[in-house]
This record gives sequence, structure tokens and C-alpha cells, in this order.
Amino acid sequence: MWNWLISALATGATIFLYDGNPLYPDPLRFFELIEKHKITIFGTSAAYIHHLMGLELKPAEKYDLSSLREISQTASTLSPEGFEYVYREIKKDLYFNSISGGTDINGCFAGAIPILPVYSGELQGRALAMKVESYSEEGEPIEDEQAELVCEAPAPSMPIYFWGDDENMTKYKAAYFDYFKYTGKNVWRHGDYIVIHSDTGGINFWGRSDAVLKPSGVRIGTAEIYNVVEQLPEITDSLVIGQKYEGDIRIIMFVILNEGYELNDELQAKIRQTLREKTSPRHVPKLIFQAPEDGIPYTFSNKKVEIAVTKIIHGMEVANRGALRNPDSLDFYEKIKDELK
Repeated sequence: MWNWLISALATGATIFLYDGNPLYPDPLRFFELIEKHKITIFGTSAAYIHHLMGLELKPAEKYDLSSLREISQTASTLSPEGFEYVYREIKKDLYFNSISGGTDINGCFAGAIPILPVYSGELQGRALAMKVESYSEEGEPIEDEQAELVCEAPAPSMPIYFWGDDENMTKYKAAYFDYFKYTGKNVWRHGDYIVIHSDTGGINFWGRSDAVLKPSGVRIGTAEIYNVVEQLPEITDSLVIGQKYEGDIRIIMFVILNEGYELNDELQAKIRQTLREKTSPRHVPKLIFQAPEDGIPYTFSNKKVEIAVTKIIHGMEVANRGALRNPDSLDFYEKIKDELK
């Protein structure tokens, strides 16, 4: 995002940065600042929008947002209901866009295209110069089904080697190019699970493909669960993992609750029933735990880290805790891993 901000200066824009808790002293603090400083473009996260939805807040009723022309959202997947909330409760006549890329490519694979329509839940299309496709396990491009995000051609900002790698670039190739090697394809596999829609050209992101849940062999993107659960007023954040258990995979959920709520039998039943109704019985977690405040691990770019928790629950070491914004969050999972065996 630093690169975005520096580039914005070249257009004559003024950058407004906020450092601190976005919910203090009020969940609508950002909109107070937008009104006061006449901000035109607001960058935010899916987690923030879902949190406002859960609290049923209506920013447009409290603040003058006439200066606001665009909201850009990234970090994690925003539900279709989140898109609709933006236009219903924040502002009807603005340009809302969702973007997704990677720190390693220093850019976006898919995102904003101002001349195209906005469809709920979809990124508008492929980014410029990014030959993005979704591949089946057989290495074939498919549409309208969940599949692996690949980039079929070199991109302007992709890394060309790893510092300290060997002369054959073994680590670099293993990280990005070996996944579909057995199919004869030499493509960048990024590790995101997506759907490319044949009718709109839009793209849905369903989370990291290495964190995809497979209960009874059925593939489930973690975002399918987050998009439902984090709209509940009781829940401020959540994390789901798949645990190998008795020859299958069971879904385990961890939740952080808003103030005044507790994870009792009634709330657990509500979570399960909501997921069953809005997704499928396969999406329903077998176990639900309450995580401590700041107990969900995130990267510095605000992405949930399911893989680290999955490794801990399976008794494996997490090698690079320094890549986490809140590495101490993993201590909770270390403490409870034995009761999940």
C-alpha cells in the first residue's frame, strides 16, 4: 500500500493516514474524519465493513459524506451482503471496488475497472497486464467453478528470484511454478482459490487454497464461512481450520466476541444454524471455541493466517512468526492443541 500512496502524490492528491484502533472511541470514527476532512477516497477492509454490518450502523444517517467518491476494499474477502451494505447504508452514488493481489508481486491480480459495472461480491476483473486464469487440478482453465488462481504470463512486478537461493532457483520455483509442473504447464500459481464468472467477467475470491477445508472431500473456501459468521452481531472476528480427525477433516472455528456476549450453547446453536441455512451442512463447524482478544493471527497486510493455526493444531512448528502482526496470538492455540487431539 506504500506504493499506492506514493503514486497518489504524483497526481496531486493529499494522503490522510489513521494510526490506531478504527473502533475507538466510536465504530463510526472513520466517517467522522471523512466528513471533517472532506476525504474523497476511503480505503478499508472487509473486516471493518462486516463489523459495521453486525452492529447495524448507518453512517449515512449520521455524517455528511458528500465528499466521498470512492471506497476501495482489500485484505480479505467481502461478502455480497457487504457490497450491498455499502451502497445502502454508506452512500448510494459512489464507486465501490474490491481488489486482490499479493505482497510478493507488489500489485494486484484483479481489482477495480471504473468503466465496468459493480456486481455484489465480485472483483470487477483482471488487472492490467495480468494473464489471470483459474485452473482445475488437471491444469485446465475453467470458469464458474472454484479453482486455483494462476498467472499464465510474466507480470511487470513479479519477483525474478529469491535472495540466497541456489543457482537453479530451487526455492523460487517450488514456491510459485512447481504446483502444475506435472501437467506440463509453466504458470505462476499464487495460492488463492477463485471463481471467474463467464457472464460478468468478475472474480470471486474464496481464501487461500492451501487453507481450503475439505470435510468428506468437499472443497470449502474459508471465506464462505467468514462472510456469514462475521455478519452476526455477537461476533467481531473468526477463524476456521480443518483438522485431520478419524480419517476425515473436521472444521474447527474460533471466534472473538463483541463486548457483552459469551459463547454459550445458545450462541453456538445460532452460529451452526445460520451456516446451515446460508451455506450448507458441510460448512457447519464440529467445534467452536472463543479466542481471546487479538487471538486471531494476521499478517502485516491484514490477512488471516489459518495455516499457522492448522500447523499448531497438528503438532507442527510455525517457522516464521516474525511475519505475523500479532505473533503472541499463537500462544492460545499452543495451549489448547492437546485437548483437540
